Amino acid sequence: MNQSKNGFIAIGLMLFALFFGAGNLIFPVFLGQNSGLNTIPATVGFLITGVGLPLLGVLAICYAGVNLRELAARIHPAYSLFFCTALYLTIGPFFAAPRTATVSYEIAIAQQIPADMVSTGLYIFSAVFFALTWWFAVTPSKMVERVGKIMTPILLLFLALLIISAFAHPMGTWQAPAAAYNTWEKAFGQAVVDGYNTMDGLAGLVFGIIVVEAVRMYGATTYKEIASSTLKSGLLSTLFMAIIYGTLCYVGANSVEAIGVQQNGAPVLVKTSLYYFGNIGAIILGIIVILACLTTSIGLAASCAAYFHLLLPKISPKTFVTIFCVLCYFVALFGLTAIISNAVPVLLFLYPLAVSLMILAFTDHLFHGRQCVYAWTTACTIIPALCDGLHGAGLKLGEVDNLLSLLPLAKYSMGWISFAIVGAVIGVVWMLATKEKNRVAEEA
Repeated sequence: MNQSKNGFIAIGLMLFALFFGAGNLIFPVFLGQNSGLNTIPATVGFLITGVGLPLLGVLAICYAGVNLRELAARIHPAYSLFFCTALYLTIGPFFAAPRTATVSYEIAIAQQIPADMVSTGLYIFSAVFFALTWWFAVTPSKMVERVGKIMTPILLLFLALLIISAFAHPMGTWQAPAAAYNTWEKAFGQAVVDGYNTMDGLAGLVFGIIVVEAVRMYGATTYKEIASSTLKSGLLSTLFMAIIYGTLCYVGANSVEAIGVQQNGAPVLVKTSLYYFGNIGAIILGIIVILACLTTSIGLAASCAAYFHLLLPKISPKTFVTIFCVLCYFVALFGLTAIISNAVPVLLFLYPLAVSLMILAFTDHLFHGRQCVYAWTTACTIIPALCDGLHGAGLKLGEVDNLLSLLPLAKYSMGWISFAIVGAVIGVVWMLATKEKNRVAEEA
């Protein structure tokens, strides 16, 4: 075996770079601001979905040995098309990609211009931002890779200085939590949902196959070697993310006394940088974040275009990149706060489906890959997932809401687990009753 013993370190750093985006910085500091005295349970809840689920997604793909489309197709090919399309649109032009522009603008520009120019400035900035995204996404260039390799370490260095300053000279004491976080239990439950906003749990299902291929390039050949290296790489990347998220929650909790509660996490970062480093610090942070977000936007545009070109090969990737960049521009015009709030219902719907698929991938051998177990589990999971999504959109379902609230873990937006278990039981009973052939036999 030619596998490098330290190969997992390089792959872990690569995976960290894939997950890490400047946009993710805004969620933990905002969480800290709102959770205040309950920041500790809130941080734990946030790490479960913001860090634990991305690791679970990567490992699920590794364990399954297939890409996301093939894994979802174990439920049904039509479902695979629906789920993968919804996932790519979510981490692409509908939410995550437009967010890269709005985060950049909020951090680098919005705080520096008059209030009556903020909307106009967003229109202009977003146009330039996605024009550059389009140019780099359709024009092969090493500049994107080089900028990413340079800017990410610089951003981390600046972030480290900011965090060290916050620990050495706190801006203030932790304040009373907002209503949604005013008990330890509520803080934990709300933070679990807040962790969905990173969208890394969904992205982990996409990145998993990239990690597996990287592990193979480092010389791993057997399943045991691939699984071991993937686990080590995933643990390393998520450890870094957990440290960053945890310390930023602390920074956010400290900041309220000095700068007040902000509308979202972007101004928290800017005003904290101003507090410790003055105008120069805020400018440096803005430039770094713009470049970091730009590289993320380019990667999202290119990967989404590649996926949809695979579905519709008659339409060129360049055309898809153009379509996505136009969509991203118009979505970005709604602003960062609107994008974050409107993403919540979609994420509340998609995450239960994603997590149930991950669990099915891990337990596949227990039911010999029978499609009926995949199908019944997913069909039952969709019901509470859809209800949670509608509830997240502000729609009231009357008695349905009351019934769902009685489910175990419902207060943590995990009531769907009970439905998934019932679906799995029905699937197993169906399997035993019909003696359905297993997937391996059907593929042989």
